[in-house]
Amino acid sequence: MSDGVPSVAVVIPCYRVRRHILQVLEAIGPRIDAVYLVDDCCPEGSGELVAAECRDPRVQVLRCPENEGVGGATLRGFSAALNDGADILVKLDGDGQMDPAFVPLLIEPIAKGLADYAKGNRFFNPPDLLAMPRARLFGNAILSFMAKASTGYWRMFDPTNGFLAIDARVFALLPLDKLAKRYFWESDMLFRLGLIRAVVIDVPMAARYGDEISGLKIPNVVLPFLWGHTRNFFKRVFYNYFLRDFSVASVEIVLGFLLLGFGSLYGGIEWWDSIRTGQVASSGAVMLAGLPVIVGVQLLLSALNYDVANVPLTPRIALLPPKDARQ
Repeated sequence: MSDGVPSVAVVIPCYRVRRHILQVLEAIGPRIDAVYLVDDCCPEGSGELVAAECRDPRVQVLRCPENEGVGGATLRGFSAALNDGADILVKLDGDGQMDPAFVPLLIEPIAKGLADYAKGNRFFNPPDLLAMPRARLFGNAILSFMAKASTGYWRMFDPTNGFLAIDARVFALLPLDKLAKRYFWESDMLFRLGLIRAVVIDVPMAARYGDEISGLKIPNVVLPFLWGHTRNFFKRVFYNYFLRDFSVASVEIVLGFLLLGFGSLYGGIEWWDSIRTGQVASSGAVMLAGLPVIVGVQLLLSALNYDVANVPLTPRIALLPPKDARQ
């Protein structure tokens, strides 16, 4: 940090981006203090191209000994920038979809102490959605809802957006060995940030789509994403409502699931018995099955409302000592 202005490091994971990477580097503005290009065993030799052609003294080329995925390459670059003393860490893709001119707007909430983590949101301005492929539009909408439930950031959207920035002090608090290394890493990062009660903010942005080729194959990530979000959801609920704290929502979750389970099981048994015997279930049996289901659903909805209101509002950086004070 110089004269109160935080230093900014941009990390660019590179894999099959040879056609775009030099143009991306040329567009990086003067607000950036350092650029870490991480060659993730790129078969096109993106790292060698940058080392030979780029004359920007801010650019360093790091090489992964083996392919680590976009998350692993980004974390490698973030760790290097953290060790070199950067205050804000930014992840920028090398395929030209993200405009480097957007970086100052992205880091502004962190520099002002309003957030610990900022990410782009391509869904904020409806006209910008016209350029987004329909398959991505639909997929991101579904993934956003799943990510809201698994991370607890109900006010966040576009969770797979890889244009992001994080305060270096907050990044140092994350268990890097537990973070996902491939395409799920943005969502897993949000989950880990939620566990430490970091403040996440969306920054509206416009995406650019050209002739780049995405390495993400939808059929290959559907099941891993579904499993990852399901696992993180149950972890988050256990950590936040039973291990670290116990609130009215904890009681509502337990009673809600018990009543819903009992009503569903009892109702199913009575329904099957009615089919088998040909006799209509009594009104008492119907009430004994239906009432627990209704009350259970209401309790779970109440717990959900509590969870939505429990989004972190105080940035972790406000509770951490200044960087200079720890040195």
